[in-house]
Amino acid sequence: MSRSGITTGTSAPPSRDLSLLLQGEVERPVSLTVADLRERWQQHRADVVFHCATDGPRHHTFEGPLLREVVGSAKPAFDARRRKDRSRFLLAVTGGDGHHTVLSWAELDADFGNVPVLLATAMDGRSLESAGSQLVVPSDHCGARYISAITSVWVGGITT
Repeated sequence: MSRSGITTGTSAPPSRDLSLLLQGEVERPVSLTVADLRERWQQHRADVVFHCATDGPRHHTFEGPLLREVVGSAKPAFDARRRKDRSRFLLAVTGGDGHHTVLSWAELDADFGNVPVLLATAMDGRSLESAGSQLVVPSDHCGARYISAITSVWVGGITT
């Protein structure tokens, strides 16, 4: 089903063993399930309202680990002591339905934007284990960067 609620017929039904691959310029690439995300990291809660162009405002409560903590555990290839090195890194997130988005490390980093972006393991009190984790950007007014059934998070730096 697409974000608009219309079934397109182009995506396969979700698998029960959905996992996301954390890869790119990281020391420790890893494949993580929703259960891994729930068990290995502290869970944070975000009550969000985003405005859907077709359906109006949507209210949801998400729970999951912070994206920066999960990515940080994979040891991104930047020098954490150098702010400018950290600020050149991007994260590209891909969902099982083909949706993509990009975030900057600076958005997430406590020294910069400090946005509490989640890799949700639950939505409205229901586990996302059979649907896959969901990217949640609480500061966004539009739900376009809410990526469902995440299949990969790629981390990499811009070079000149």
